[in-house]
Amino acid sequence: MFDVPPIKAVLFVLLAVLAVAFSAVWVSDLRRRGRGNRPTVYQVVVGFVTDFLDTLGIGSFATTTTLYRMRKSVPDELIPGTLNVGHCLPTIVQAFIYIAIVEVEIWTLVLTILAAVLGASVGAGFVIRWPRRRIQLGMGLALLAAAGLILARLTQLLPPGGEANGLEGRYLVIALVGNFVFGALMMIGVGAYAPIMIMVSLLGMNPATAFPIMMGSCAFLMPVASIRIIRAGKYDPAAAIGLTLAGIPGVLLAALIVKELPLEAVRWLVVVVVIYTALSMLWAASREKSVIAG
Repeated sequence: MFDVPPIKAVLFVLLAVLAVAFSAVWVSDLRRRGRGNRPTVYQVVVGFVTDFLDTLGIGSFATTTTLYRMRKSVPDELIPGTLNVGHCLPTIVQAFIYIAIVEVEIWTLVLTILAAVLGASVGAGFVIRWPRRRIQLGMGLALLAAAGLILARLTQLLPPGGEANGLEGRYLVIALVGNFVFGALMMIGVGAYAPIMIMVSLLGMNPATAFPIMMGSCAFLMPVASIRIIRAGKYDPAAAIGLTLAGIPGVLLAALIVKELPLEAVRWLVVVVVIYTALSMLWAASREKSVIAG
């Protein structure tokens, strides 16, 4: 059994409460909508594959967006909300696992989580009111930035990181500002894993600490933001159910059984498909503008 410090225990209790509150709101919304929320086989497969890879450090938002757009299975304007709602419970499972097994200074973890939640709260208030074209533009540009960050890691343009498991002083302030921004960006469908991994490495932390910081940040911010998204109706219920139902088994398989794979080739593939998806999203936004103008 894990020896769980008191503050970690509090985090776990709060995560459980958030998971229950989110689930109650979501189930209520699904009941109100009635039948017709059954995911397709493709949407279920997307949930398993993306959360399996997310648990191993690839990330889920960019890959899910790419797979949705390949089959046009979710409208562009509903993708950000669907990602947050559908990946919420699988991410909470990841957070329980990685906060328990990866050592990170507790106040660095708590404060970065709070910063991400605040950023998501601010971001969700804007995104739920955005029109389709603005979401396409925002996702396209942010996906290009994410691809650039992943590429920088793969080509070793960024430092590999240090050995610290916590931050203080101005470095902690930088991390809090960064996590606030990353939390806000998640509301337009941009995953936080790559940015957080790069940020903690640049600040001299062990890159492994990105796992509890990222999983914890996302696990706390996603239920809060997703409740607003559900109430605004800005998500695809069937696709979100597919992500959740298959995503949780994908997380458990990756974290508890597989644990590690040779993922270098997969990361290069992710860079290629993310760039393709970003460009296609920007192209769709430009066509949307021409339709409006016409």
